[in-house]
Amino acid sequence: MDSEAGSGDGVVFEFLPAFRVFKSGRVQRLFPDDRLPPSTDPLTGVQSKDILIDPQTQLSVRIFLPHVSHSTKKLPLLIYIHGGAFSIGSVATPIYHHHLISLAAEANAVALSVEYRLAPEHPLPAAYDDAWAAVEWAASHSNGKGEEIWLNQHADFNHVSVVGDSAGANISYNVVVRASESNNGAKGMKISGLGLVHPFFMIDKPDKLIDYIFPTSSGLDDPRLNPWANPKLGKLRCGRVLILAADLDLLKDRAHGFYAALRENGFEGSVEMVETQGEDHVFHLFNPNTDKAVALLKKLASFIQSM
Repeated sequence: MDSEAGSGDGVVFEFLPAFRVFKSGRVQRLFPDDRLPPSTDPLTGVQSKDILIDPQTQLSVRIFLPHVSHSTKKLPLLIYIHGGAFSIGSVATPIYHHHLISLAAEANAVALSVEYRLAPEHPLPAAYDDAWAAVEWAASHSNGKGEEIWLNQHADFNHVSVVGDSAGANISYNVVVRASESNNGAKGMKISGLGLVHPFFMIDKPDKLIDYIFPTSSGLDDPRLNPWANPKLGKLRCGRVLILAADLDLLKDRAHGFYAALRENGFEGSVEMVETQGEDHVFHLFNPNTDKAVALLKKLASFIQSM
């Protein structure tokens, strides 16, 4: 966490409880920045490693490989994009590192967690571009000749799901939109499922955070933020969509709005909406051992397995 500002360095913008920006341009993040290195989890046997994809942008991914009993067995590929208001969080944050270990183990899937650039230092659409670059990099392994052996040997590129929570769910949606509209991108990869956990969208009113971190956006008219503004929403090229909401979450209506937008725009795939009662935004990350959090994890894992 950054130190306090010096005298005269007043706050020009703040989005609580995530960050503050000072006149000097300094950004103070208000969440602890604890990070865990890649490892082998002693309970599940899930291994992880970090791969730098682009030295210029510092785009990287953390890959999680569950215990495999057969070296040639192909496993579902999960591409995961973490949340954090586009401005905080990391693949190495303890809550995400442990969540991906649990998901990889429960779903018996290779998981690729994307370390995208954060706003406000890197305004949107940087995070969208980084996520897409990570997907294209992963897809380059579909012929078994990429640079990362875990993907070459174990990832099934005909069985790919893209999942994210909160702002990461928004980024995940945009990855699938871009894949659906691209003739060449993500070649060799079949994205068969999109999982949105407590997603952030702009459905019916402006958002002060977006105004600040995405100055080139047209707001409610921007299809990256508002699914109602996407005339091609019904043409998403994935067979299944899972939307998870939480009863006490302020973003709950946005999750339901996305479900309605998909249906009303003629999406022909399977769409499932599940709402957890009595819980708030991303409750499962902060309290992963509760019955409801375990049920959410199992729901996601089943979705990843059954593409």
